[in-house]
Amino acid sequence: MDLSCTDEEEAYRARLREWLAATLPGLPERPDPLDWPARRAYDCGWQRRLYDAGYADTHWDASPTQRLIFLEETERAGAPYVGANFVGLLHAGPTIAAEGTEAQRARWLPPILRGDEVWCQGFSEPDAGSDLASLRTKAVRDGDAYVVTGQKIWTSHAEVADWCELLVRTDPEAPKHRGITWLAMPMDAPGITVRPLRTLAGSTEFAEVFLDEVRVPVSHRVGEENDGWRVTMVTLSFERGTAFVGEVVACRRLLGELARTARKNGTWDDPVLRRRLGRLSAEFQALWRLTQANVSEAQASGGVPGAGGSVFKLHYSHARQELYDAAAAVLGPDALDLGRDWTLDRLSSLSYTIAAGTSQIQRNIVAERILGLPKGR
Repeated sequence: MDLSCTDEEEAYRARLREWLAATLPGLPERPDPLDWPARRAYDCGWQRRLYDAGYADTHWDASPTQRLIFLEETERAGAPYVGANFVGLLHAGPTIAAEGTEAQRARWLPPILRGDEVWCQGFSEPDAGSDLASLRTKAVRDGDAYVVTGQKIWTSHAEVADWCELLVRTDPEAPKHRGITWLAMPMDAPGITVRPLRTLAGSTEFAEVFLDEVRVPVSHRVGEENDGWRVTMVTLSFERGTAFVGEVVACRRLLGELARTARKNGTWDDPVLRRRLGRLSAEFQALWRLTQANVSEAQASGGVPGAGGSVFKLHYSHARQELYDAAAAVLGPDALDLGRDWTLDRLSSLSYTIAAGTSQIQRNIVAERILGLPKGR
C-alpha cells in the first residue's frame, strides 16, 4: 500500500484547489437544511459544476489517492457535500459500476455524475430492520416486468428521488438470504406512494414508501434473479466502507472550530475538556488513516471495499456522537438552540448507531469475517 502522492497527483491537487477558489465564491446561498426540494436543486447544481469541470468521477472512477485528495481539498475549502446525491453517488452508482451490464452503466451512471437524477435507498422494511434478509416486499415476474408489492421504511431521500435501489423477494420458498433481487425502480411509476417521516432533528430525509403492484422492467434488474443478496453486499460494502469517508474530514474541521470556540468562551481552561478534545483529535486522525488503508485495499481488490468498512463504520459512529457531546459541553445552554446547526447535527448523530447497519451488526461482521470467530458467540 502506497498512498504517497506522485507529481501528477500533486498537480491534480493544485488544479482542484485553484478551481475551488475560483468557483466557490459564485455559489448561491445554501438553502434551508430542512427544505429537501431546495436542497436537491442546490446539491444537483453543485454536482453539475463538478461534472463540467471534470471532477465528478472521484466517487468511483478515480485512483484512491485522488479520491482522498478530492475529499481533503473540498472540505478544506468549505465546498458542498454530496447531500441529496448521497445514495446515487455513494451506493447505487458504485454498485451499478461493479455489477451492472454495459447498457445499465450507460443508462444510469452519466445522469448520476451530472446531477440530473437522484436516487433513494429502498432496503429497510417495518419488520426487517437490521435483519435485512427478512424483507417481505415481493416481486412476481409477469412477462418482461416484475410486479412489486410491499412497503419500505427509512427510505433515504425518497421525497426527491427519481430512482430507487430496491430489494425485493422473488422466491418466497428459498432460504431468506436467497430469493432476493436488486432492482432499479423509477419513482414515478404508478402504484408508488411516498409518505415523508420527520426525524428527531426535524428533517424529512427519510420516508415510508408503499408499493402497490408497481411494474419494474426486468431490464432494470442488477445482477441475476435471486442473486440480490450478493449484490446487496456490494452496496453495503460501499455504504460502510467509503460512503462516510468525506464526513471524517468534515468532523476534523468541526473539531478545529470547536477548539477555537472553547478558547473564546473560556471553556478551554477546563483541563478535562482539553483532554477530551485532544483524544477526539487522535480518534479522527486514526479514522483517517484507517480510511486510507480501506480505500487502498478496495482499489487493490477490484474496487469493492472489504470487511474493514465495518471497523470504520463502528468506530466512526461513536466518535461522531462523542464529538457532538463535546460540542454540547463547549456551547453550554446554546447547545439546546434548535436554530443552530450544531444542535441539529448532534440530534442527527444519534442515528449513526443504526444507520447503514447497527453497531451490533458491525460487531458481528468484525467477529466473524475479520477475527474468524464462530457465529452466535
